[in-house]
Amino acid sequence: MADCPHTIGVEFGTRIIEVCGQKIKLQIWDTAGQERFRAVTRSYYRGAAGVLMVYDITRRSTYNHLSSWLTDARNLTNPNTVIFLIGNKSDLEGQRDVTYEEARQFAEENGLMFVEASAKTGENVEEAFLETAKRIYENIQDGSLDLNAAESGVQHKPSAPRTLNNDQQANKETCSC
Repeated sequence: MADCPHTIGVEFGTRIIEVCGQKIKLQIWDTAGQERFRAVTRSYYRGAAGVLMVYDITRRSTYNHLSSWLTDARNLTNPNTVIFLIGNKSDLEGQRDVTYEEARQFAEENGLMFVEASAKTGENVEEAFLETAKRIYENIQDGSLDLNAAESGVQHKPSAPRTLNNDQQANKETCSC
């Protein structure tokens, strides 16, 4: 939204997405990026399975703070936390103050996933969330994230067992999955 106010402190939202055939509920904590909120927002890193670090490609000052935010993310989360760097406002190419190449290099040097996106047009926004969730899911599958450890930031909610009626049982027997 063009007139959307800046985050003050923290905002919270949820979204259910599908990754590899599994429904996953993302709990999204949008923390303010301004330095004056840093003490408040640092507590929200604890237990995070994924971090989306967003800077504004038209404001170098937001990019210049990435190192300190990355230090917080690395120090306050599980070592296997997925961190995704996102350059926002890709729709404002003419006002660019941070090059794609330097941000990509920063991401590469720090082992981060990277994309440029536009919250205004929606370009690459969905992809950033999906790729983060997919990488978290892969970390669960390969054992890098332990579902039983509270600090992993992941909770497993087994689905209730279902009983099949005769038609469903017949379909299941012919299913190729």
